[in-house]
Amino acid sequence: MKTIKFLLIISLLSFVGFGFAQNIIEGTVYEEVNGKKQPLPGANVYWKIANVGTVTDEHGHYSIEIHPTYKCLVFSFVGYMNDTVHHMAEPQHYDHVMSTPITLSEVEVAARQKAQYVNALDPMHVEHITGEALRRCACCSLAESFETNASVDVAYADAVTGAKQIELLGLSGLYTQMMTENMPNFRGLASAFGLGYVPGTWMHGISVSKGTSSVRNGYESISGQINVDFKEPQDDHAEKVFINGFVNSMAMTELNFNTRVNVGERDGLLLLGHVGHNFMKMDGNGDGFLDDPMTTQYSAFLRYNHPNTGHFGCKLGIKALKETRNSGQMDFDPKHRLDEGYDLYGIGINTERYEAFAKTGFIFDRPETSLGIQQQLTYHKLNSYFGLLNYDATQLSYYVNVLFDSYIVNDHHKYSVGASYSYDRYDEDHNLFLTLDAFPKRRVEQVPGAFAEYVFSDDHHWTVIGGFRADYNTYYERMFYTPRLHVRFRGHDEFAMRLSAGKGYRSPNVLAENSTMLASSRVISFLEQPKMEEAWNYGVNISKHFDVGEKEIQLLFDAYRTDFVNQIILDRDADAHEIRIYNLNGKSYSNCAQIQVDYELFKNFDVSAAFRYTDVKMTINDSLREKPFVNRYKGLLTLSYAPGTWQFDLITQFNGDSRIPDMSGNATAVADGQNLERSPFYVIMNAQITKRLGEHWEIYAGGENLTNYKQQHPLVAASEPFGNDFDASMVWGPLSGIRGYVGFRFQMK
Repeated sequence: MKTIKFLLIISLLSFVGFGFAQNIIEGTVYEEVNGKKQPLPGANVYWKIANVGTVTDEHGHYSIEIHPTYKCLVFSFVGYMNDTVHHMAEPQHYDHVMSTPITLSEVEVAARQKAQYVNALDPMHVEHITGEALRRCACCSLAESFETNASVDVAYADAVTGAKQIELLGLSGLYTQMMTENMPNFRGLASAFGLGYVPGTWMHGISVSKGTSSVRNGYESISGQINVDFKEPQDDHAEKVFINGFVNSMAMTELNFNTRVNVGERDGLLLLGHVGHNFMKMDGNGDGFLDDPMTTQYSAFLRYNHPNTGHFGCKLGIKALKETRNSGQMDFDPKHRLDEGYDLYGIGINTERYEAFAKTGFIFDRPETSLGIQQQLTYHKLNSYFGLLNYDATQLSYYVNVLFDSYIVNDHHKYSVGASYSYDRYDEDHNLFLTLDAFPKRRVEQVPGAFAEYVFSDDHHWTVIGGFRADYNTYYERMFYTPRLHVRFRGHDEFAMRLSAGKGYRSPNVLAENSTMLASSRVISFLEQPKMEEAWNYGVNISKHFDVGEKEIQLLFDAYRTDFVNQIILDRDADAHEIRIYNLNGKSYSNCAQIQVDYELFKNFDVSAAFRYTDVKMTINDSLREKPFVNRYKGLLTLSYAPGTWQFDLITQFNGDSRIPDMSGNATAVADGQNLERSPFYVIMNAQITKRLGEHWEIYAGGENLTNYKQQHPLVAASEPFGNDFDASMVWGPLSGIRGYVGFRFQMK
């Protein structure tokens, strides 16, 4: 009897094992060296149409789930042509040897790179903006990189400085954790202008995730996380030589260049450079102020990569940036600003920024086990003036994150543990009259912390990520805890659902993060000492793929809610001549729902349509009110057609109305009809045409804001900038009309 039970159990386990294995293709990828096969770690194995795949481990082994509708499995590795294996629809063990075709007839062109995609295997909902998307618009910097993305909005922070800010889930970009290669960046003094510090040609891609992210990256993600991946010396996107030239109708000219050098057999150096300069003053709306600031920027980025060659790998880099930004009235001359009797209003913002980072990794003999150390040092110096107000500041920041990854029993149960430390020193000097000395002019903030994260995956349907971290802030003398949970269920019919919940925190640096509010005659009033901001975020995401003939439709839906426990309120409603700053006393929340459809209508013609509804309210002046300048809804339609060597792109944005702060106490705004309760609905269209000329050259031309819609009077009391009514912060729409541009790209792979 015991023998029968034992055989039944063995049979049942075999059946269960077969049930799990029947949807898997696994094997080893090899390369031939001197006639001998050697395992090839780091090779890509993915389904051709869906961009869903995996990477071989240190032994060259891979395992990938079978999809009934995907028929072609692609094997790729740098230095080899892509190999495509057809009709991989049955479970099997398949070993593959990479080949290097020598004739053009052996190359198979599958399809152009997707502009955006969501990896169905990722347990968190992450929208990947690829290099293809960055080439579809006038992508001069990170600020212009979200035109094809429905989740992220970018708008001017004011009408004179040119500063741009992002918005995710209806919340300010301050609540979105900005990362560069998975390290926090653009915090504090870089908050206002940091989006302009990253040239578009430096980027390999951008990842946008909504809601709370992994505790591995810190505690700051409240509304989401944006991570920028730069080009690297070893990847296919880092050209041996690359030059990009650009000029628009506002006389803004840019030149970008990349060049890489191999160091030995595997190591590499990559140098990226950028020069930008505005040559012409323009005042299209006739208010006497520059439409765009006169900006000159120089930046460089040198990085060195030593890829993993067994047990150790590292990445090192240094960046440097210098920018001068002058704005104000058309005839303002910075040289005469301090002359006696000089009565023209001007703005000057001079920035120097230096960064250095090191990422080192140690691979252990035990599979899936590694130790990583991330370090970053940043120095940011700002000298600025806004009319008669001066604001000078420096920020010194250091960040280190140590991560250990391994598994328990098998790779179905993985874990990460680690510790982090951040140091920020702010030195501020200004002549502002503040009703409360909310921050000392020199302050040091240190935050040591530790975290643990557990990942369960059955390789088929379920993935669960649970994380917890504890941190201590020395400035606020507070211990705080960050729990986060992510759950993904994936069905066999190309259906996936993700759930997330968690908490996030951030340390406010009100003046450093909002220096553009000085472009106004409003008095800045701190009513109380600011406290740390904290909020809960909950979200659900659903994705579904449908096959229509040989084409695929991707449907995405998500909904998120953010509830603030504490928030810093910048109140522009209580008094039209004052900005009152205080801690939240009541409710503050954001509800955001979005639906998106992506479809290749016919060969090389991609269509993407999205609609988003946002409801954001906060307690302002003891009343629960709609947050100002947040569009209640937004629509996005992108069309891209690439026949042969041509490419045509059209982007249309539909922007709903938003609430405008109460300006009834500003006599000039009332007299000039600028005391609007809500902004109107408006449409913006951008278009671009690209032509490839042979193997190395590419030219492009386009236009932004083709509907020529603009906010007619963005400045209040522009004729009296030193008067009490002057205000540059009432911006709800585009500041300039149609802008044309032309450019070229030269590259040698």
